Amino acid sequence: MMATETDILFEAITPLGFRVRVTKAYWELIVTIKHPAMAGREEDVKQTLEHPDEIRQSKSDAMVYLFYKAEQEKRWICAVSKQTEEAGFLITTYPTDAIKEGIVIWHK
Repeated sequence: MMATETDILFEAITPLGFRVRVTKAYWELIVTIKHPAMAGREEDVKQTLEHPDEIRQSKSDAMVYLFYKAEQEKRWICAVSKQTEEAGFLITTYPTDAIKEGIVIWHK
């Protein structure tokens, strides 16, 4: 089911050239269940997707990318997205103190 314009919380165009859409309902799931620390940080996540410091490809799924943006020394925001033929979507996002393994495919 495609999200309607009113369902979209934000969209970001990644340096890899694909669009990531985040719906209001899915953002609620992320900030209430998965990673409450990200509540109110929509703009930070959008910036991470649009202007990351580094992008890594997942070791387990070639269509999944981990976008990292430094916040402070040894602290990053990670936005995990999946690229599909239609448009990409956010899987999850979280603050982290470690960059996961994976193939670096883009660097600022």
